[in-house]
Amino acid sequence: MHIQGAMGSDAQIGRTAALQAEFDAGTMKMVMQQTATWDEATAKQIVESVINSGDKFNVIYAENDGMARGAVAALDEANISHGVGKDVLIMGFDCNKFALKAVLDGEWNYDGQCSPFQASVIDQMIKTLESGGTLTEKKVISEEKGFDAATITQADIDTYGLGELE
Repeated sequence: MHIQGAMGSDAQIGRTAALQAEFDAGTMKMVMQQTATWDEATAKQIVESVINSGDKFNVIYAENDGMARGAVAALDEANISHGVGKDVLIMGFDCNKFALKAVLDGEWNYDGQCSPFQASVIDQMIKTLESGGTLTEKKVISEEKGFDAATITQADIDTYGLGELE
């Protein structure tokens, strides 16, 4: 199951492309691909609909953590197990602390980071240009990480997690 963000956004395009390559290679079969426009409640409704249809699935690839959380809520209500060694593999993006904790606890399998930590670098670039300076580097490359249930640590959550635990 592929739950997409707002269609046409950079994050949606990039996160869809990665999964589409797997579909194109024939390594995965798509049961459903639908946008929830980054909304947790909409993602929950989408997953409920697929569950009620009787279609079989074993992966939920949600393009942000909120949508993954909504998907998991639907699974929980239907008593469908998820996470490490369970019926449905859960993948999310953004590395919110609640999501990384779910990975650490084995309730989710993976969470990927698309780093917001470059804001200070961009801010400095803007200040340099505003003051009449020139940029020596015009491209910002930030390391992005992914965390899986087999290797994540509490230190990863503390270092890379966004927001507060809920």
